[in-house]
Amino acid sequence: MLKHLNIRVFGRVRDVGYRATARQKAIALGLVGLARNETDDSVYLEIEGEAGKIDKFLKWCYKGPWFAKVIKVEVTEGVIKHYINFIIDYNQTLLT
Repeated sequence: MLKHLNIRVFGRVRDVGYRATARQKAIALGLVGLARNETDDSVYLEIEGEAGKIDKFLKWCYKGPWFAKVIKVEVTEGVIKHYINFIIDYNQTLLT
């Protein structure tokens, strides 16, 4: 069964390769979605795929790449958007 999660990661997650590493992890797990930096210095992720693979990705989000220091992760379920790959959105936007 396909699942979609919206994830916000807080802490030292900017300028440590979090988005790029999240993309690598997602692709390795066969997941799709997006990653972007937010103006509050968090990283926002959307991830879609099989529930078991998403659980592995979410577990990784709590650690992140080597230089990251994750303080908090917020997760909400979302509607499937049918992404075809995993992209990094370089346009910094505010959450609405």
